[in-house]
Amino acid sequence: MILSILSAILLILIFPRFHFVWLAPFALSPILIACAREPSWKRRFLKGWAAGFVFWFGVCYWIQFVLEVHGGLGRWGGWATFALFAILKGLHMAIFALAAGFLIQRWWAIPAVAALWTGLERTNGPLGFTWLELGNAGIAMSIPMRLAPILGVYGLSFVFAMLACAVALVILRRPRVELAWLLVLPLLFLLPAMPARERGDQHALLVQPNIDTEMDFTPDSFAHLERDMAILSHGPGHHIIIWPEAPAPFYPSDASFRHYIENVARTEQSYFLFGGVAYNSAGAPLNSAFLFDPAGEMIGRYDKINLVPFGEFVPKIFGWVNRITREAGDFVPGSRIVEFPLSGHKLGAFICYESAFPDLVREFANGGAEVLVNLSNDGYFGHSAAREQHLSLVRMRAAENRRWIIRATNDGITAVVDPAGRIIFRAPPYQEISAEVSYRYELDETPYTRHGDWFAWGCLALALAATGARILVTARNPEP
Repeated sequence: MILSILSAILLILIFPRFHFVWLAPFALSPILIACAREPSWKRRFLKGWAAGFVFWFGVCYWIQFVLEVHGGLGRWGGWATFALFAILKGLHMAIFALAAGFLIQRWWAIPAVAALWTGLERTNGPLGFTWLELGNAGIAMSIPMRLAPILGVYGLSFVFAMLACAVALVILRRPRVELAWLLVLPLLFLLPAMPARERGDQHALLVQPNIDTEMDFTPDSFAHLERDMAILSHGPGHHIIIWPEAPAPFYPSDASFRHYIENVARTEQSYFLFGGVAYNSAGAPLNSAFLFDPAGEMIGRYDKINLVPFGEFVPKIFGWVNRITREAGDFVPGSRIVEFPLSGHKLGAFICYESAFPDLVREFANGGAEVLVNLSNDGYFGHSAAREQHLSLVRMRAAENRRWIIRATNDGITAVVDPAGRIIFRAPPYQEISAEVSYRYELDETPYTRHGDWFAWGCLALALAATGARILVTARNPEP
């Protein structure tokens, strides 16, 4: 059990708030050693479950704060609900440990275990919640990052899992020939390098309003906010004004607010992109991004597809939890990707938590978006590492698709990221500010943009097939 927990601790340490990224190639080694030494699949499952619980508890500790402060559960209700969340998410690691015990005994352990880890990572999103993949630790590693535009973040996860398995095999004193799989890694040096740093030739005005997430708006306070936002949005020479997703009643369906935003666009003679609330035909709320042209006409709307558990809807298993947002009912998801037209170019805007979904973000670029925008409200995170973790996800999405990403947030971290995942501009958090930033339009599509997660899904299929075959062989030929 100690080795399993050690892996969980190492996985926590590679991500913000600690950011000891050099541990990434070793993080899975302890649990793999434990799996190799443990003959009982039931005990492997329990060890993996414990490690998974510790990992999710340590990386996403900020969820407890969100539930306590913004979800109204109180301290102990927040901790209890968060503990249940970590228990459920720990099942991924439990399945990994169970299956890895079968695979690590074979001479092809290195690719098989790496495929198992990578494939199971890909299931996090469809099974309820996804956040940081192992590969995100490599965002500043120039050589592993060459894989991002080809295989996405999952390519980096595969490499780190390969190295961790190799370390485990060395400690287990397995034959050296079993390490020969590592000979493919020098091929990374033959892949195209990350793009060189360039100056942007287009200009945008980012508004960071620093709105209190718990503010109760009155007609007077909202009028004051509108005046402040208009002042922050004023300035010469910007092609587009971008407001973030914000904890304020930005409802374009309201005639007064609609007139206000039309006037902002016309006064500034700029395109105007902002986050607000729309409604579907049944009257259910949608978390949306709206684009207005310089004439004050709305030219497009994107409705968020991947909603935040607890923030925008409550999973049925957590029915006692209050939603963080204050709409009359649960938000409903959008159903289509939208690329906004922008003076002969195309822009894709994904909203907040959607940055954790590589396959969704790449659909904007695949549909023709030449620049990407992330509208987010990270104010619910408090002063936690979740903000840096979220920015790390955005940086990886930029590198996967070779696109500039402009990130507008309510109170930080507002930033601009270039196609290599480098932070070009970063605004100070927790301040009411606006800033003119530059970016470029990019036309070329990466292999990942075109083909998506074929590698990760292929890894899952091969790993499950290999595990199933090993189980059948073991069942037919039990050891004495």
